[in-house]
Amino acid sequence: MKKSLKFLSMVAVLLVISLMTACSGGGSESSGEPAEPNNENTDEVGTEGEQLKIGLTVPTLGNPFFVAMSKGAEEVASKYDAEVITVSAEHDLAKQTAQIEDFITKKVDLILLSPFDSAGIAGAVAQARAAGIPVVALDGFAEGGINTVVMSDNVQAGRLAAEYLVEQLDGKGNIVIIDGPPVSAVTDRIKGFNEVISEYPDIKVIANQNGEGNREKALDVMESILTANQQIDAVFTINDEEAVGVQIAQEQAGRQDEFFIVSVDGAPSAVDLLKAGGSFAGTSAQFPNTMVIDGVALALKIIEGEEVAEEVLIPTKFITQDNVDSYEGW
Repeated sequence: MKKSLKFLSMVAVLLVISLMTACSGGGSESSGEPAEPNNENTDEVGTEGEQLKIGLTVPTLGNPFFVAMSKGAEEVASKYDAEVITVSAEHDLAKQTAQIEDFITKKVDLILLSPFDSAGIAGAVAQARAAGIPVVALDGFAEGGINTVVMSDNVQAGRLAAEYLVEQLDGKGNIVIIDGPPVSAVTDRIKGFNEVISEYPDIKVIANQNGEGNREKALDVMESILTANQQIDAVFTINDEEAVGVQIAQEQAGRQDEFFIVSVDGAPSAVDLLKAGGSFAGTSAQFPNTMVIDGVALALKIIEGEEVAEEVLIPTKFITQDNVDSYEGW
């Protein structure tokens, strides 16, 4: 009888233990492996439940070149299912600095920076890097410790424009240069242009003014240059927006047949002018949407710990009235 009671007591204990185990949290047996991490609050890029967040700041969305960049950002958003925040600095260094600081506050995964002022933006770049955010410059270098830069081969762009100009002038004539903002993309274009024309002593630079990268300012400075100079054979502008302003000033002065214009960009406005067959003769075409797409791809490699080149150059192509119909454009 005692043995039976002892047996029943043991059965009862086992039943209680079984019930307690069944009611414990999780309801599954331990496999001896560590638990899978909860990805909901992780800071890792690309983990489940986390959307890639990208900040893109450009000098101005009033320029079609940077509008094309924003279209590249839209392609990136679709490709990576990412959130892309695109902002315009409106040619204001303080504003672009504040935009980068805002990206840091928003904890973006990477920053794409097309600098308005390559040196002036250094402090903001350094802040982003200190926060552990990769910074990829687009269309020009930026100081402060960027990870890499993706841009057109701007020296080549300037050289292509100069070579065409020299050929059309047969190595002699009076020319004007309309410069632009203090960024490496602009200085490189001027460098490439000057490298070529320096080989032709009969080509004289009779004026060199800053058109600030926009048509209104270029129009103003060109009006003054036209007043001060009786004979101009060609004009080189650092972008197509300036070229439009120069052509407007030329037409207003009634000097359409006096000189031709070459430029850099390959913008829609340049395509229209080339097809119209006027004084706008050619432009070194860039591919701004490609810069953004390549920039993001590089940034993701950086985030994964891979090494990338310090500089990635995208070749330009010179577009004239003769080949514009085969140019795909932006």
